[in-house]
Amino acid sequence: MSNPTIRIDGRFCGPPNSGNGGYVCGCVAKHIGSSAVAVRLRVPPPLATALEVRDSEAGVALFDGDVVVAEARPVELTIDAPEPPSFDEAAAASKGYPGFDAHWFPSCFVCGPDRDAGDGLRIFPGPVEGRDRVACTWVPDPSLASATGSVSPEFLWAALDCPGAFAFPAPTEGAVLLGELQVRLRGEVAAGERCVIVAWELSHQGRKHHTATALFGESGTCRGLGLGIWIEVAQTGNVST
Repeated sequence: MSNPTIRIDGRFCGPPNSGNGGYVCGCVAKHIGSSAVAVRLRVPPPLATALEVRDSEAGVALFDGDVVVAEARPVELTIDAPEPPSFDEAAAASKGYPGFDAHWFPSCFVCGPDRDAGDGLRIFPGPVEGRDRVACTWVPDPSLASATGSVSPEFLWAALDCPGAFAFPAPTEGAVLLGELQVRLRGEVAAGERCVIVAWELSHQGRKHHTATALFGESGTCRGLGLGIWIEVAQTGNVST
């Protein structure tokens, strides 16, 4: 029996010529039977290419020919969700989104301001007044829903990705790219639901930043938690954790 494949459509880019990290991680995570999964990106995921999912010693790996694109494994993710801001507070924070003034990848599927409503996720995190974190609102488009009406898991992974990149000061030169994302999904999100996303920095060493994100549903219940490793890069084609 042949191995399953994943093909990243151009719509789901992060940088213009590669897949959005969170979306790709979510696609790979589907092949791990665990409630919490870590996915490490080894190279920028190519678009419109049949990428093969193969079993590995730790879990699964995603291959482009002989090149390892990503590796996934089950993990224990135990961070606590913070108290979320209200939807109105998150909307106010989003007005300060730094990506409106300058963005490394303005066409990013998740956080690119050049994406129209219904095309990109349009997740725009900005600083929360009086708190050391960023937040934004998110109302998932119906196109993201599965047949049950719930948002497909790979889009929840995507939503838990990019906010972490804005939880710390941007580097003066270059960009930041996702190196690894760990996610635990804790419930479903409906299309059209008024969600709030929060992100904050946990630590950093040199050019490596550790961040956390939390996704809250309309009721205020946490629906997903994420831990990200972000790498400052001089050129967007180079990622190493």
